[in-house]
Amino acid sequence: MGIFTNKDGDIRIGSAIFAGILGLGLLASGLSSCTKIDTGYTGVRTYMGAVQEDTYAAGLHMKVPFIEKVIEMDNRVQKVEVNAGSTSKDLQSVDSTLAVNFHLAKEASVDMYRNVGLSYEDTILQPAIQEATKSVMAQFRAEELIKSRGEVSNLIMDEISNKVTNYGIIIDEFNITNFSFSKAFDDAIEQKLVAEQNLIKTKTEQEQEIAISEANAKKKQIDADAEAYAVQIKAEGNAKAILTEAEAQAEANKKLNDSLSDKVLQNEAIGKWNGQYPSVVSGDGTNMLIDVNK
Repeated sequence: MGIFTNKDGDIRIGSAIFAGILGLGLLASGLSSCTKIDTGYTGVRTYMGAVQEDTYAAGLHMKVPFIEKVIEMDNRVQKVEVNAGSTSKDLQSVDSTLAVNFHLAKEASVDMYRNVGLSYEDTILQPAIQEATKSVMAQFRAEELIKSRGEVSNLIMDEISNKVTNYGIIIDEFNITNFSFSKAFDDAIEQKLVAEQNLIKTKTEQEQEIAISEANAKKKQIDADAEAYAVQIKAEGNAKAILTEAEAQAEANKKLNDSLSDKVLQNEAIGKWNGQYPSVVSGDGTNMLIDVNK
């Protein structure tokens, strides 16, 4: 009796274990038949190791357990910082720190995974950044790189885009966050800036002196013009006064002349006569006498 009981118990235990294993297998199978794709990603499917053309968008999807696999490709905007060494047109060493924002186009996810894999940033993007930077930097003198930083940045961005667009990598933004040159070049730039500042200062001082001299000369001219004008006004006043006086004298003489008649003149002559006949010899040798009776 006890023997049969033990056999029945063993059978029940074995059945429970089998049921548990079967349940776990079914659970694992059920879990492996579902996949979830996060927002901003594309699910690239592989079937027995072969990459499939159709992809999974964000959301929950069913797949064939153990045979089909799904790899998430990140399509969000990502940022990479790169330190790039290059040489300028005038053979100055230039160390640059570059910041690049980029993303992988969704439609390029399958080809990128098939041809490159997940490490496309290291395989494609960073070498493109290095090459583009060296190419553009070599077109400018070191001093021009500083003055034309915006233009240089745009050229590098365009160059990178030309190299990676065919892979489906889109450059969203590019910035040169730092330029650094050799100490000798930095010292030369500093000396040049100091010289330029001194030249500007000297030129400013000279311009100030010229302005002061011109102002003084202008003031003297104004004073001279004012003095000359005053003399002119005074002379015109004197001339007008003399003219007025002369006109008054002439008017008086005219009035006096008009008032002197012949009888008045004879009367004044008689009044002044001393009783002696003056003798005047005329041109014909005769004496001219004044007729007193007249």
